[in-house]
Amino acid sequence: MMHISTKGEYGVRVMIDLARYYNKKLRSLTDISQDEGLPVQYLEQLIKKLRDADLVMSARGAHGGYQLSRPPEEIRMSEVLSVLEGALAPYACLSVNGAEAACGWDKLGSCSTRSLWARLQDAIISTLESITLNELVDTAPHTPIRMPEQQQNIKIQL
Repeated sequence: MMHISTKGEYGVRVMIDLARYYNKKLRSLTDISQDEGLPVQYLEQLIKKLRDADLVMSARGAHGGYQLSRPPEEIRMSEVLSVLEGALAPYACLSVNGAEAACGWDKLGSCSTRSLWARLQDAIISTLESITLNELVDTAPHTPIRMPEQQQNIKIQL
């Protein structure tokens, strides 16, 4: 069933960050963590999923980091969210694994609400297919956020 978790939200933020720097420089998870105000440990889990899905590439070394595997205008949000969240289905009976009457109803063919959920799923997928990562970079403000722990450690000298 579709539910956008922190995994989806944070993963999209990582992808927007990487899109901002596409063809400019590699981004370390520390840099992304500091700019987006996200915990590095969580980003490590997300970046692995994104790399396994060939959305992100990595380079090792002193100047290593991460970058998108292809241009941001070629990456659709439906692809990103599918990798991070799984099935983009508003109700479990529409997902591949939920086809076996997730609601307990054993006659899905005669379900009175299934067509509603299917139309909603089509609208969600169509919307996410129409949005590229590049569009989000163009519309998203870029103001780095500091994590609360980091703010506590900042010393100001007058």
